[in-house]
Amino acid sequence: MKPLFVFSCRAGAAACALGAALCGCADVSMAPYQRPDAPAKAAFSTKEAAPVSASDTIRPDWWKEFRDPYLDRLVVQAIEGNLDLRILAARSRVAQAQIGEARAGALPTLDAGAGASFEKVTGQKFSQTFNLGTQVNWDIDIWGKFEKGVQAQQAGFQASEADWRAGYLSMVADVSSAYFQILQLDEQSARQQQALERGRQILATYEAMHAAGLLPNTRVLQQRAEINRLTSDLLELRRARDLAANALATLLGRPAGEWTVPPGRLQQTVQLPPVPAGLPSQLLERRPDIVAAEYRVLEAYNLVGQAKLAQLPSISLTGRGGSASFALTDLLKTFTVGLMPSINLPMFDPGVKARIRTSEAQTKVAEEQYRRTVIGAFEEVENALVNLDAHRRQRAELEQQVAQLEVVVRQFAGQLREGVVSQLDVFESERSLLAAQLALLANHQQLLSDTVTLYKALGGGWPAVQVGAAQR
Repeated sequence: MKPLFVFSCRAGAAACALGAALCGCADVSMAPYQRPDAPAKAAFSTKEAAPVSASDTIRPDWWKEFRDPYLDRLVVQAIEGNLDLRILAARSRVAQAQIGEARAGALPTLDAGAGASFEKVTGQKFSQTFNLGTQVNWDIDIWGKFEKGVQAQQAGFQASEADWRAGYLSMVADVSSAYFQILQLDEQSARQQQALERGRQILATYEAMHAAGLLPNTRVLQQRAEINRLTSDLLELRRARDLAANALATLLGRPAGEWTVPPGRLQQTVQLPPVPAGLPSQLLERRPDIVAAEYRVLEAYNLVGQAKLAQLPSISLTGRGGSASFALTDLLKTFTVGLMPSINLPMFDPGVKARIRTSEAQTKVAEEQYRRTVIGAFEEVENALVNLDAHRRQRAELEQQVAQLEVVVRQFAGQLREGVVSQLDVFESERSLLAAQLALLANHQQLLSDTVTLYKALGGGWPAVQVGAAQR
């Protein structure tokens, strides 16, 4: 066996020396990573006691604060079956796989092949040739260019995980709100059905009074029109209930129309939990959407670093080995091996400079998107606090209104037996009480939804995350 080694080391050494001399011409400096500046808040404008740590008030399973076992089961089903959540999980797995793809760029590659050639020319002997060859290529990561790409992909993976947590939080909030709406519509429908039955009793009374000449026909027609309105409203409530059940089925990953929530009563089933609080600065580390936005800033920062390092000379090693023979039995008797180092000087490539400018511009986009996310988070918390405060005050007024109208109805019922008031006065008082009770029911649902929104806006109990660049 007679190996033949071919090296091109002298030319490679000269190229390396030239590359080292030119390294000083490229600006590859990067300032340490810092969280982008964003508008800050010292406190939320709540009228209650001073806010405390969100981690002390919000549990990761915050929906259990509503004390409804059926809601707990719905959330578990949604976590297992929600398709949007599955899509986010799949995207996270893609981002994780891309880390390995970026890391593979710094590893050697091996290509191997074998072939044979057969040829017959008229008047000449039959000829055959056999060959076997392999080639190894290795782009040596001297400056850490590939490592910067790995760090960028890792930041992208962390952002995708934060996206999943944000999707999880939104999904649980949507399931809770849809469930509360269904129970509210059930209770509204029950009260509307009672009002319809009472309206029919009133109509029978009016018709009897009209037949006795004690009531004009217009009053009878008005009551018939009232029954038409009550019937129409009841049909609308049932339609809304079906749509809400379809929306909830979709959230659970089930076909709409094939599943529904058993009838229930909102005020008897779901309790109002304590209102959570939190400091504005904690939003930056606890809200998954803000964490995801900052990880995308870090990803862009690392891509800028990779683009700058791409200006520096890159050294590649190419090794070749092979054998050729006219006879298959002689194929491995002789072979050649070659090693060729080479250097690439990309600093003169205008595309490299353009890539740096593009990466820096994309970083600015990511920073502005981060600031927008922070501003939007502050607005969501403030709106939830405003709504909660207003609806709680309204609840106190509605409770007093209902209590007073209940007294009026009881007194009118007694006065009717004594002949002090007319049946019309009793009917009107009952109608006013029903309207107040429905308003109180709607207020209860609003408070529940506002509380869900506030839990979501404050980060939903997710732990704080510190975003930072890897140190080399």
